[in-house]
Amino acid sequence: MKSDIILSGVGGQGILSIAAAIGLAALSNDLYLKQSEVHGMSQRGGDVQSHLRISDEPVLSDLIPYGKADLIISVEPMESLRYLPWLSEKGWLVTNSNPFINIPDYPPLDDILTEIKQIKNHIIIDADGIAKASGSARSGNIVILGAASPFIDMPFGNLENAVRKLFARKGDLIVEANLKALVAGRESSMALKI
Repeated sequence: MKSDIILSGVGGQGILSIAAAIGLAALSNDLYLKQSEVHGMSQRGGDVQSHLRISDEPVLSDLIPYGKADLIISVEPMESLRYLPWLSEKGWLVTNSNPFINIPDYPPLDDILTEIKQIKNHIIIDADGIAKASGSARSGNIVILGAASPFIDMPFGNLENAVRKLFARKGDLIVEANLKALVAGRESSMALKI
C-alpha cells in the first residue's frame, strides 16, 4: 500500500488539522508516514500546502514527484489548481466549491470550477454549506477530509478515531460536531462518485 496526498488551501482553513488527522490514522494503522509543509504567509491568508506520503513500507522522501499524487485535497478551489502538475493520471482531486478571496484579481469562480471539472476524477462539494448544515460552520476542513476519505487507503474508522483524538482536548461537543462533519463530507462525496 502506498498513498501520496497533497493538501492545499489558504492560511486559517485547517489544512494542518487535516494533515494531523490523516497522520494519526496512518500511525494507528501501523503505516509509515512522511510529511512536508509549506506555510507561506499563512497568518495573512497565504498559500498553505502539505505533502503526505503514506506506505506499508518505509518512505524515503517527504516530497511527491510531479505526476505522482494519488489525491489532492483542497479547501480552496483556486489553490487546488496550483497543484495539478502533481496529480497522477488516475489521481483524484477533492475540493471545496467556496473560494477564499484574498487577492484583488481573484479569477471568476465559474472559470476556476470549469477548469476543475476538466479533470477526469474530481469531487467538488460545498464544504462550508455542509459544515453549517452539520451544526459546525468551522468544520469545513473536516467535511473536505470526509469527502476525500473514499480515496484514502485506510479504514474510515481510523479517520474517525483520529478526529476524536485530534479534538479531544476541546471537549465532547467539538468532537461530535467534527465527527458529524466528517461523515457528512463522506456521504456527499460518495453520492457524487456514483
